[in-house]
Amino acid sequence: MSSPPMIDGAFARWLAVRAGQALASLRDEVGFGDPAALKAAGDKVSHDLLRTELATWRPQDAVLSEEDEGSRLAWSAEAGASTAPRLTSDRVWIIDPLDGTREFAEAGRVDWAVHVALWARNAPTPHGLVAGAVGLPAQDRVLGTDYPPGYPPVPAATTAGEPAIRLAASRSRPPLFLTDLAAEVGAQLVPMGSAGAKIAAVITGEVDAYIHAGGQYEWDSAAPVAVATAAGLHASRIDGSELRYNEANPRLPDLLVCRKDLASRLLAALQRHCG
Repeated sequence: MSSPPMIDGAFARWLAVRAGQALASLRDEVGFGDPAALKAAGDKVSHDLLRTELATWRPQDAVLSEEDEGSRLAWSAEAGASTAPRLTSDRVWIIDPLDGTREFAEAGRVDWAVHVALWARNAPTPHGLVAGAVGLPAQDRVLGTDYPPGYPPVPAATTAGEPAIRLAASRSRPPLFLTDLAAEVGAQLVPMGSAGAKIAAVITGEVDAYIHAGGQYEWDSAAPVAVATAAGLHASRIDGSELRYNEANPRLPDLLVCRKDLASRLLAALQRHCG
């Protein structure tokens, strides 16, 4: 096998492609008769592949993966020797080996993803993300910072003269605040699966915004946010503050990703609905 690209953005894409191929093959081989077993196998296959490749090609870098033991722990200065190595590392790969396990285990679903992002201590941006790729294997595409997608087009105006706003939402349990917010701003909720697929849809212009306030971790959004901001989109907490990664507490419970022309309007509505 030939060596992967040396440039971090291209390497992130390479990793996402390889993990996506492994997941697609697993889906074909195992089938959908036992969804729980398929979910577990998918998480393990992708995690093991990404961890192995990172250990081989980026051995000096730290890794934060959803599937790591203790990945959800909030570390503190009092932890002493137990402090996570990533907190003192200059470079940390933040990965979600399989985002959207529910959709992955359902025949015909394409809204699941592989997330690969790189955080660097000397990054010029507050979020610290310097490279990233979102693999969408069932859609046969990868969105990456090495070739950032163009800024999405503004949708056509409605009969009232305002462009319609399409909000990506949980396909099964959209939060009440989002339903109310959509009614206030005249938006349409577009149901879909994983967080990565939702943010990818904002990047490609299939929807205009993604709002989440139900609790997530850094790996749920790092790679999609890296690509979204590289494409010129707005990304922040729902109170408008900066997203930050490789924090001692990996919980990152809320975010807004949208076209920049919608940011102030949606943040104001969020303030009214979420305080």
